[in-house]
Amino acid sequence: MAQKKTTATPWGSATVVEEVSFPQSADDKEFASILQLLEIGSGERLLRFAYSTGGVARRGPVTIRVRDLTKLRRLVSKRRELAEAVRTLAGEA
Repeated sequence: MAQKKTTATPWGSATVVEEVSFPQSADDKEFASILQLLEIGSGERLLRFAYSTGGVARRGPVTIRVRDLTKLRRLVSKRRELAEAVRTLAGEA
């Protein structure tokens, strides 16, 4: 059985329930934007936007080009629980 990925949050350690990641570039910089559905020990769920360089998620501001939102929507639609969290964010749930 594969071990679930965990990450640190201000609320303590969290398990990554689902995530999508897509490559981005700006000038000569290569990185990926990430959207993660996390769950902490109490069962509460968190939605985290992040970016990664070299496969490591980084904290800080995340900027996604509007033209890439279609790509993000397509990726999220393939992840049931993540899609549900995003619909709640958009006021559709």
